[in-house]
Amino acid sequence: MLPAIAFPVIDPVIVEIGPFAIRWYALAYIVGLVAGWRMAMRIVQRPGSAVTPQQIDGFLLLATLGVVLGGRLGYVLFYNLDYYLQHPSGIFAVWQGGMSFHGGMLGVIIAMVAYCRWNGIRLLTFTDPIACVAPIGLFFGRIANFINGELWGRVAPDVAWAMAFPTGGPLPRHPSQLYQAAMEGLLLFLLLNLVRWNSKAMDRPGLLSGLFLVGYGMARIIGELFREPDAQIGYLIGGTTMGQWLSLPMVLAGIGVIWWSRRQKDA
Repeated sequence: MLPAIAFPVIDPVIVEIGPFAIRWYALAYIVGLVAGWRMAMRIVQRPGSAVTPQQIDGFLLLATLGVVLGGRLGYVLFYNLDYYLQHPSGIFAVWQGGMSFHGGMLGVIIAMVAYCRWNGIRLLTFTDPIACVAPIGLFFGRIANFINGELWGRVAPDVAWAMAFPTGGPLPRHPSQLYQAAMEGLLLFLLLNLVRWNSKAMDRPGLLSGLFLVGYGMARIIGELFREPDAQIGYLIGGTTMGQWLSLPMVLAGIGVIWWSRRQKDA
């Protein structure tokens, strides 16, 4: 067994004044939302865009609500329903942790559908610029997971960069949060925006949205191979995890959206 790298312990609280505290996790959400909002506004400034910067600007509040409410409810329903049925008041204790990307994504999708209907916007023309910036928030969220020393990886005794996490026992583990930050955040961001920059993808509504669904789903399925499953769920059929099962429909839906988008272009 190789020696584990010491985990760089960082206080999860950036600053605390009396009962008021700013945490890295909250900052990750704020930076992800603000940076994504600003970049999406720049994307839709291209000539001929069917979406205006003002429409992106008006969506920020709904996007925030979708991420937070959807992420929390997704965690409750997908990952710890039995506990919260017995302790319903804990559903609102978001400061204790527990957010689900898949729930947050569903929350944002519902928010986008409602917003587009209210404003007469074609849905997939609106989801494409949002898809291009979504990996920004995913990247910072995974970095915050690492700083918090949570959602660590499986035991990896023969990996030179394995770490012993404070809440993961003495055994060396994959720093899977960093793997996921790289795949779901950095690589997916580069893929989506390289396609956007080097093709006419923005003229094919839905193409980038479908690519995001496929890309994230595949990255999450791979990342789960290194991540320790949630203790209250454990491994599922054939050694799979809840994250993989929730990601599979994303991949299938993304393939369907890409197929539909290309048919519309060719029609």
